[in-house]
Amino acid sequence: MTVALPLPDAGTVVTVGSFDGVHIGHGAVLREIAARARAAGRASVLVTFEPHPMEIVNPAAAPLLLTTPVERREILAQSELDYAVILRFDERLRAMSPEAFVGMLRERLRLRELVIGEDHGFGRGRAGDVATLKVLGSRFGFAVDVVPPVRDAVAGIVSSSRIRTAIAHGDLGLARRMLGRPFTLTGVVAPGARRGRSIGVPTVNLPVPLRKALPPDGVYAVWVEWPRGRAGGMLNQGPRPTVGDLARTIEAHLFDFDGDLYGAWVRIEWVARIRDTRRFESLDALRAQLAEDEITARALLAADGQ
Repeated sequence: MTVALPLPDAGTVVTVGSFDGVHIGHGAVLREIAARARAAGRASVLVTFEPHPMEIVNPAAAPLLLTTPVERREILAQSELDYAVILRFDERLRAMSPEAFVGMLRERLRLRELVIGEDHGFGRGRAGDVATLKVLGSRFGFAVDVVPPVRDAVAGIVSSSRIRTAIAHGDLGLARRMLGRPFTLTGVVAPGARRGRSIGVPTVNLPVPLRKALPPDGVYAVWVEWPRGRAGGMLNQGPRPTVGDLARTIEAHLFDFDGDLYGAWVRIEWVARIRDTRRFESLDALRAQLAEDEITARALLAADGQ
C-alpha cells in the first residue's frame, strides 16, 4: 500500500471491509468513525478492497456486487469520511497475516483506533477477528471498538448478503430499506440497434455489467438521472423475444424527453415491476402493450413521488 495522505499527528480512526452496497449498517460504521475522529482531532479512514476478496479467495462463491467500483466510490464520496483507501486485493494481500496487515495500517495510516463490525475478519483465513485484533491493539497501542449490527424494523439484521437475496427475489422495497436508498445502476449510454426508435419508443441502452446484482428480468418503472437532467421512464431488462433478440439487455424509454444521451453517464433507479418480458405476435401488439406499460409506469412513478 503506497499512501501519501496529509494525516494529522493525532493519527487516524480506521475501519476495514468490503462495504459492498454501502448499506445502512455500513453507514452506521462510517458515521461512528467520523464522529470519533472529529472528537479526537484525527482523520477517519475506510480501508477497502478491489476486487471483492471472494473473487480471489474462492471465485466460484464470489457474490454478485450491489455496487460496481464506480458506484461504491460515488457513494463513499458523499459520506462523512476523510479518506477512502482502496487496496488491490491479490494473492499477496490474501496471504498477509493479521499482524502484518495491522502493521501496515500503523505504518502507513498512523492507526490509533480500529472500529469494526461484530462478524469482522481480515488477514489470511480471516484470522483477524475481534479477539485477535484486541490482542494486537493491546500489544501495539491502538484501540479496537466493535459496532453492533444495524437492525431494521422490517428487514431485521442488515447485511449485503440479505440485500442481494432481496434483489434476486425482486423485493425492491426491502432492498431499499436496507440500502437506505433505491437500488440503482450507473453506466455509460451505449449505441443500440435503434429498434425502439423504429416503433416509436426510443431507448437509452446500458451495457449489462458482468458482476452486478440485478433484479429478475422484466419491465420496470424507473427514474433515470444524468448530469443535466432526470426523467421517469420504463425499463426493459432482459431479452427482446418479439424481435428475435435473446441477449440480455438494459434499455430504458424516457418519458417526455427527446434528447441524445449517447456517451453520457446515467443512473437508473428501479422503482417497481410492471410485468415479465414476453414475446408478442406482432410489432403492433408490442406497441399496444408498451402504451399500456407507459400508463402503468407513470402511475407508479407518481406514487413514488420523487
